[in-house]
Amino acid sequence: MKHNAEVQKTRHDGAKWAVVVILIALAVIGNSYFSDQALLYRVLGVVVLGVAASAIALVTTKGRELTELARSARKEIQRVVWPTRQETIQTTAIVLVAVLVVGLMLWLIDTILGWAMSGIIG
Repeated sequence: MKHNAEVQKTRHDGAKWAVVVILIALAVIGNSYFSDQALLYRVLGVVVLGVAASAIALVTTKGRELTELARSARKEIQRVVWPTRQETIQTTAIVLVAVLVVGLMLWLIDTILGWAMSGIIG
């Protein structure tokens, strides 16, 4: 019985995606067709059609999966232990010093090799 319900939901997904594509195409074509109209009206039209397309896309199987992924990601972000301000500053300082040291070492190696090559070539 559950399998039949899933097939029923996914059977209509193709039609829903077709409506989404049509709405987006209408937004693009309408924006160029009404190019002589005020920008505000064209933007509002594109936004309304975009919101409608998004709403339809979110009720498909893939849309529900995306919604569930977003909820899971939000829960996971809440579990993260973020570093304190002092830890962030210290880590940033360490990275900057390391980049400076490596940069100076590469500059020194390049200078020495350039000097050696100019001595060999003449």
